[in-house]
Amino acid sequence: MLVELKSGDTYNGQLVNCDAWMNINLKEVVCTSSDGTKFWKLTNCYIRGSSVKYLRLPDDVVDKVPEDDGKRFAGRGGG
Repeated sequence: MLVELKSGDTYNGQLVNCDAWMNINLKEVVCTSSDGTKFWKLTNCYIRGSSVKYLRLPDDVVDKVPEDDGKRFAGRGGG
């Protein structure tokens, strides 16, 4: 998956873990500077969720996620 930070740096690697605050652990990572002139290869990295601008997931991963029919939370709260 690809993660772009608000600073413009990008991290491309395999997702290991993600929590409710979108803090992300990646492995086998290639980091690219915001101007695209510098590259780093990292075995693993931690990205704080508040610094994430956007995520790009492979299509095959997105296709495996079940669609939400809207019934999951029907009748809860909404007061």
